[in-house]
Amino acid sequence: MNRYPVRPTRRSRWPGPLFALLAATVVAVLAYGACSREQQPRIAIPEGIPPGPGAATPPIDINAPGRSADQLHEWSAGLADSIGVGNTALEAYGYASAVMAETKPGCGIGWTTLAGIASVESRHGTHAGSTVGPTGQVTPEIRGIPLDGGPGVAEIPDSDGGAMDGDPVHDRAMGPLQFIPETWKRWGVDANGDGVADADNIDDSALTAARYLCERGGDLTSPEGWQSALMAYNLSGEYLTLVRDRASAYSVGVRP
Repeated sequence: MNRYPVRPTRRSRWPGPLFALLAATVVAVLAYGACSREQQPRIAIPEGIPPGPGAATPPIDINAPGRSADQLHEWSAGLADSIGVGNTALEAYGYASAVMAETKPGCGIGWTTLAGIASVESRHGTHAGSTVGPTGQVTPEIRGIPLDGGPGVAEIPDSDGGAMDGDPVHDRAMGPLQFIPETWKRWGVDANGDGVADADNIDDSALTAARYLCERGGDLTSPEGWQSALMAYNLSGEYLTLVRDRASAYSVGVRP
């Protein structure tokens, strides 16, 4: 004998054939939706070098007072989320590219190249929990490992008494674009209008990187020029490929 009485079967309000038809329809719709999603064409990320220039920046006054990159706020706001780059950082890359287009038009460096480098070097100024402030300042400061000649590491003795990188024994790469002190002393430039060339400011670092790359590569719209510039920045084929891949993804508006 069952301990619990059998509950009476509740009759469905829907006739059997109608219920079966509705169920089949739901399954067909869900299957169609799944197929539609699977058949959505994926955006192809271009190969080869140089990477594409990406979304064009609007005309701006590169000499506007204050943080001139703020003029690119609407441009960056429409793009930042889709490519996974913070607004302030993206404004910095766009501004640096705009400055070089006006002051050194033969270079042709795209903001995508700067974004690709910054992505590899510091995740756009967010490495190890750092953040990028509204003026482009990255805090806490980002510092690389001591360049002490260890396995796979160049040996660069201290060149600044530790004043810039905090290490009085060996140089360390600094900031979101990872410049060593000696290079920064030669190439560093103010880009956010505060009168100070600061390797820990993403505006300053992005424009400094653009100037350096244009000088080293010449015409960055050519494969030879772009490759020369990147190899001068970091003498590594693996590094070049990684930067290319990320910059190419940005060029078509997607995350790497």
